[in-house]
This record gives sequence, structure tokens and C-alpha cells, in this order.
Amino acid sequence: MVATPTVQSTGPRSPRYWPEGMPRELTLPEATLFDNLHRVAQSQPAKPLVIFDDKALRYGQALAHVEALAAWLQQRCGVQRGDRVLLFSQNCPAYVVAYYAVLRADAVVVPVNAMCTADELGYQAQDASARVALVGRELADRALACAEIDHVLVHDADSLHAEAPTGMAGTIGWHEVMAAALRPAPHAAMADDLCVLPYTSGTTGRPKGCRHTHRSIQAAVYGSRRWRQLGADLVTLAVAPLFHLLGMQNGMNLPILCGGTLVMLARWDAAAAAQLIQRHRVTHWAAAPAMVVDFFAQPGLDAIDLSSLKLLVSGGAAVPDAVSRRLLDRYGLVLNESYGMTETAAFLHCNPVGREKPCCLGVPTFGVDSRVIDPETLQELAANEVGELVTSGRQIMQGYWQRPEADREVFIELDGKRFLRTGDLCHVDDEGYFFMRDRLKRMISVSGYKVWPAEVENQLYAHPAVHEACVIGTPDARSGEAVKALLVLKPGAQLQTDEFIAWAREHMAVYKAPRFVEVVDRLPKSGTGKILWRELQNEENSRGVRS
Repeated sequence: MVATPTVQSTGPRSPRYWPEGMPRELTLPEATLFDNLHRVAQSQPAKPLVIFDDKALRYGQALAHVEALAAWLQQRCGVQRGDRVLLFSQNCPAYVVAYYAVLRADAVVVPVNAMCTADELGYQAQDASARVALVGRELADRALACAEIDHVLVHDADSLHAEAPTGMAGTIGWHEVMAAALRPAPHAAMADDLCVLPYTSGTTGRPKGCRHTHRSIQAAVYGSRRWRQLGADLVTLAVAPLFHLLGMQNGMNLPILCGGTLVMLARWDAAAAAQLIQRHRVTHWAAAPAMVVDFFAQPGLDAIDLSSLKLLVSGGAAVPDAVSRRLLDRYGLVLNESYGMTETAAFLHCNPVGREKPCCLGVPTFGVDSRVIDPETLQELAANEVGELVTSGRQIMQGYWQRPEADREVFIELDGKRFLRTGDLCHVDDEGYFFMRDRLKRMISVSGYKVWPAEVENQLYAHPAVHEACVIGTPDARSGEAVKALLVLKPGAQLQTDEFIAWAREHMAVYKAPRFVEVVDRLPKSGTGKILWRELQNEENSRGVRS
């Protein structure tokens, strides 16, 4: 047990508004994620689970594939209860089967970003002591290059429908696995067993694995289902990468818990997403903010029937005010923003449905206790004061994988409970709604004045020429740092730098307004669509101080 710092507190701050009829706490079943799939497959085997490339994988079929793959992992690969298994793939039906097969084998899924290099994959394999990898064919060479991996099972996007062997040299193909028709040992995992070990992005040092149990993952998906009143009629657009918690939870685990259907895209394509929403009457979509911006900026969208879309969920960063207003004015859609992290199994805070506030992280959901503290003194702050968000709840990870020193840095104790330090700067208003100000380490200091880039970016999106914006600090001899904006313009738009700076100064305090503006063709993004601001910041820092 890692000792955590203890600080004084003023007690939990309950939100003044709470959705009518909602309990403050949820009772969770003593069940695993696999139990969710098994229950629906037994009761509705013919119901479509995944629709991909106009083909349907049904719940009963999926369960049969899961059982066969789990048995192969146990009997041919030696996977035992608690072992870690890598899952390295783009979105496809085989991903869902592979994920749940690992759980059926009582093992732990290690989801790997499909953009990882062989070295990065090897690091995660070594760190997690994973000897088995379930891999998309297009990524197999990277897995085969890793000496740490003993067994590579390869699938194609269409593996579940293929009738011919799909293996390649040094690997096992799914046709061989399914043809063996092995039966797994009885499911023995329990709610407090580890089930998934997702790695953080590694913005400071090497990526760290977050130890999640079936209970912590279930707390998030059960909470999301109840908060948003979702049922078996759920049809979700699964386009956010499943290796990331936003996609994994909202695009796979949540709809399976509901007994709904996943309409899946392998990778982000705004035009294809629009067609799928119209064709399959998608009701629910959880998207990264960059996807929302791209989707609703595409030409010809007014000709697409989006009337089936009842709930649009976003998380990971605030969606600009201008975009939210456009959704409401043009499409009648209220964006339901939420907040979570890899360390919190995604769902943690959420705006109450029908009572949303723009650019808001919402309120702490079922059983979640969140506070705002001074990041230096660790003392709690009053409402409307900016400090670090710390949080406690059942969806919080157990800790980092084999990183006790990291646990000591990230956990503190308040009122006898363990709280996670999120590293996010927030304030909470008088109604108990939380608002993001920025990452703790992203702040820009202009002549001693604090500037939070996310706040500036939100304002810049209101300019009619701006498609995407990233605000960074640039070293400056006069003010220590100056604000710089990197902009991607909308198609056909033009921008005069001096006029833009003047416009910005009209819309925000002068010290917040960009002093420098650079128009670029694109902004670098992670595999989950987040703008890589740190990469841009490091590049800017390397240029030296402006005179």
C-alpha cells in the first residue's frame, strides 16, 4: 500500500443541481465485462452487435468467436488468469472479439495505440510482461519485430467473415483458431480482478499502465448508461479509436452493456460518418472535439438526415462555444460534454442531460467526490477559485502498473479517502459545475499574468476564418513569454494577421490575446484526435527567445 499525503479539507461539495429521480450512488453487480456480452448473446443472439462495411456481426456469433479465441489463448498460448495480452489493431469487428476473448480467458487486455512503432510496442510488451499479441494484419510486422512477444495472432478487418486462412509467416491466423473449435475453461475472473491495462500518453517520461479492474470499468459504463438514460435501442457510431478509453468505453463496452448496436468505422472520415448516421439511424455518438469540429464543418452536411441522432457526447477537451452554438442553432443538437481520463475509466463528470452548460466538465456523477485544491499547498479552494482538480470514485484506477513512485505523486488523502490528482486546472461555480481552465503544466505567464491556452483557443474559434486553433507560449525577452496562435483556416478563408490580432484584443484581455499568429496547413494530432500542443510548444521553445 503506497502512503499518500494527507491534507485538510472542507468536506465534499455536492452540486446544487442533481437530475431528478437519479440516485446519488449506484449499486454495481458483482460481474465482469464478459458477463455483459454473455447476457445479451444468450437472450438476443440474432441481434446485430457490430455493423462494419455493411456486414453484421451478431451477438451470438460474436460469443462463439470469443469462446474459441479464449480457448486458444489458454490452451495453445498458455495464457493464465491475470496474464497481460496485447491488443494492437485498428477498429474492426475482430477488435471487439479479441478484447472480450482476453477477458473470457480471465486475462488482462493491454490496448496499444495503432500508431505505435515497433519500439513503442516492445516497451509496452516488456513493461506489462505480455508474451501474446492479437494484431491487425497491417501492423503484424511491428509485432514480429518485438523479441518480447512469443505468440502473434493476426486478424484482418474481415477475419470474422473470411473462409480462407488469413495467417502469415510467424503468426497464427484466425481461420486456424476458429477451425480448432476449442472450448475454454470456465470463466473464473471476478469483479476485483484486473481487466484492462491502458497506457497513458507519456507526456512526461515513459508511458505508464493504468490498472483497471472489472469493477472500475463497470462503474464508468453503468454510470454512463444510467446518467444518459440509454437502453437496448442504442445505435452508436464507433469511430473513436477503441484502444483509447473514449472509444473503448463509449464505442464498445457501453453499447454492449445496453445490448445495443455498434456502427463502426476503421478510422475517422467525416463524410463516411455522415452517411453511416443517416443509413443506420445512429442515435448516439461519442466524439473527440476535433471530430465534432471536422464533422459539422464539412460541405454538404445540410443534405444529410441527422434526425436520428439524439445524443452527441464529447470529452477530452472543451468544445468551443462557437461550435456548440452552431450545433444548437442549425441542427437542434445540445452537446453533452463530459470529463474523464485514462486513470478514471473515462466517465467521471458529466453535464446533466437537458441542463448542460457550454464549455463545462459537468458535475461529479454517481459516487464521485471532486474538489479543487491549491496545487502547491494542497489546501482546498473556495468556489470560483482556480486550482487543481482532485477526485475520488469507484472508477479510479487502482494505481499505475509497477510504479509506486508515480502513485505517491498522483494520490493524496482527504477525509480518509484516496484522491487522484488530475493535473487539470479547474474552477467550480456556485451550482457545482466544474470548468476546465487548462493543464497544470500548460499555463503561459505573460509579464506575471497567467494565461490558460484553452480559454484563448475557445475565443479564437469564434472567428469566422478559424477551423482549428492551438495556443502556445513563445519565449519573449520583454514579457518572459508571449502568446502565439497556430491556426488552420476554413476552406477558402483568408486572414490578415494584423486584423486578426486586433480582433482578438477586442474579444479578450490584451495580455491573453495572441501577439504572434502563424497560419498552418494542419496541426499534429494524436491517434485519438487530440492536438499535440506539447509537440508544438517544444518546437517553439527550441527557437529561442524573441528579442
